[in-house]
Amino acid sequence: SAMVLLILAAALALGVALALLPRAPVNRFCTAPNNRTGFLCDDRVTCVPARWVCDRVSNCRNGEDEQQQLCGDLPHSLPGFLVFYCSNPRSWVYADQRCNGMNDCGDCSDETGSLAACPPCGWEWWSCSPVHYEFCSCIPRRLCQDGIQHCLSWSDEFIC
Repeated sequence: SAMVLLILAAALALGVALALLPRAPVNRFCTAPNNRTGFLCDDRVTCVPARWVCDRVSNCRNGEDEQQQLCGDLPHSLPGFLVFYCSNPRSWVYADQRCNGMNDCGDCSDETGSLAACPPCGWEWWSCSPVHYEFCSCIPRRLCQDGIQHCLSWSDEFIC
């Protein structure tokens, strides 16, 4: 029986030692719908869009997308892959807002700036110089010929 106790004590000590070893950080990067940057939940299956992290709504089963450690000092507490810094150093947006067609930075640096490195307008977009602040160099094709000028050249109403 002393041998059994010795084996149990050794197993317990090994378990404690393994628990105290530093663990490799969990890679939380994943690809959310529409090929956007996402945050991987603890279940290692659920991938939430970057902009859903720290939005005060738990999207992960265990709420890890809203933990104080992650959301305590935005954007500095976020992993770098979740953040895009605008040309104004005090402004930032979530990485999945970069190249989404919308002027999220307010100066179009998330759509047209060299740091953004966005591809040209996709097939669902019309390329022009829009009037509305919400777009930068492309407008959604659904706005073409809607009776409202969105492009300085009026190309959205006459050519698109």
